[in-house]
Amino acid sequence: EVQLVESGGGLVQAGGSLRLSCAASGFTFDDYAIGWFRQAPGKEREGVSCISSSGFIAYADSVRGRFTISRDNNKNTVHLQMNSLKPEDTGVYYCNARARLQDYWGQGTQVTVSS
Repeated sequence: EVQLVESGGGLVQAGGSLRLSCAASGFTFDDYAIGWFRQAPGKEREGVSCISSSGFIAYADSVRGRFTISRDNNKNTVHLQMNSLKPEDTGVYYCNARARLQDYWGQGTQVTVSS
């Protein structure tokens, strides 16, 4: 069974840090690009960051310089290090794995940043 399981969310004050993890199983992890998305209540889901199978990285303008994405293919895991968190970073963070003909989504982990 294909699974993407996010963890590491929680409640932090503005300026704090969290490290999210996405553990993958049931597919060939190394062949997939991995992205992090987030969704605030009543808002559309938006892309946060992605990392390709070869290690190329992109960030949304709103998080560039504060967030860092990385992948450990030996552990089938992707991380999102989030520093200098702002209240507008609040939302459910989802992990996505995408290849040419298929993609998968995790269930999400809640991140709440208080002012």
